[in-house]
Amino acid sequence: MLEALTDRLQQIFKNLSRHGVLGEADVDSALREVRLALLEADVHFTVVKDFLARVRARAVGSEVSRALNPAQQVMKIVHEELAATLGPAAPWSPTGPKPRVVMLLGLQGSGKTTTAGKLAKLFRADGERVLLVAADVQRPAAVRQLQILGEQAGVSVYAVGGGTPPQICAAALEQARRESDTLVFLDTAGRQQIDEALMAELVSIKKETSPVECLLVADATTGQEAVHIAASFHKAIGLTGLILTKMDGDARGGAAISIRAVTGVPIRWIGTGEGPGALEAFDPERIAGRILGQGDMIGLIRRAEEAFSAEETRKQAGQILGGEFTLEDLLAQIRQIRKLGPLGQILDMLPGAGAGKITPQEQRDAEQDMKRKEAILCSMTSQERRQPGLLDASRRKRIARGSGTEVQEINRLIQQYRQARKMMKMLGKNGGRGIPGIFG
Repeated sequence: MLEALTDRLQQIFKNLSRHGVLGEADVDSALREVRLALLEADVHFTVVKDFLARVRARAVGSEVSRALNPAQQVMKIVHEELAATLGPAAPWSPTGPKPRVVMLLGLQGSGKTTTAGKLAKLFRADGERVLLVAADVQRPAAVRQLQILGEQAGVSVYAVGGGTPPQICAAALEQARRESDTLVFLDTAGRQQIDEALMAELVSIKKETSPVECLLVADATTGQEAVHIAASFHKAIGLTGLILTKMDGDARGGAAISIRAVTGVPIRWIGTGEGPGALEAFDPERIAGRILGQGDMIGLIRRAEEAFSAEETRKQAGQILGGEFTLEDLLAQIRQIRKLGPLGQILDMLPGAGAGKITPQEQRDAEQDMKRKEAILCSMTSQERRQPGLLDASRRKRIARGSGTEVQEINRLIQQYRQARKMMKMLGKNGGRGIPGIFG
């Protein structure tokens, strides 16, 4: 996420750090570079102007001149002002009389239906009785897509044919009252572009259902266009929040920085992938840290807590210390790592290890290598994974055929496993200090 902008800003601050003392000319020179980087990242020009004015006012004052490390102090100011531009954080939790209605709005292709499924999964886990409503009668297969997402999330879907979208939504709300549902998400129709018919339909739905939230789902990869779309929807409907999708594919990042400042509407969530759990509560401090290449360790820890069972982790650690590390344990580790998400996203959350440190091709190669190792291990029997000594030439040929790999890859994996097992035995004798995770 935001790779190109992160690279530029990191280089600017690296150059700035070479100055022992920062004069006004040094600050102005650095801020000119920051301005170009932000504009190239498709940040709205008025947002850039206001942001840099605030940074400069602080960076040429005593706040920096008295600092022990002026360059770091400037970076701290940029981080704080960037977070202020992005924020404040505005988490949403259901309140008011039940059932509470949430309208999801947006153009075609913005990810409304996928986001509806993610939100259903998220709030069902919090104990809400969720109903998804298929109110998009414009897009072919939209109803079926929502039904599939509803099944995956374990929630009900109202998908009754016939009637106008406002009538469908009103009838769904009546069903929600009868069934004691507590939260209703309306997956409304979009268009290729904003038009009067779309806005009239949405205004009618809002009048019929009195939603507690009107959330615009906007595609972050469209840059400033997403800002214009948000402004148009806000003027016509009255938005209460924003959800930015496809943030994992936004190399420029302009929409994330601009959209809240221009519209005045808070960002509630960001979509970071296609998976049902790839939806993050928007946190301006964490996003600012990612943009500046400072990582997001809090986000990574939260992902790890969700992906890793504490009991299973303790069990694995005990086996490792006891010298019982097997290929079964290796397979479990690979699966745990893959639960964290794509390698590029994980690296993006590590301070100093984000974009630019590993190329996209290297990321793809590493992802592919992990998948091939998993395929090899899954092609073994459980007994073979527990007793690798059984893997003679005949068995390795069978595993290669089953996993679509070569025998040489099997041999290389076994060799890596043996080296790791030897290292873990040594760590066990040393009290377990520095136990490694998955090896490369």
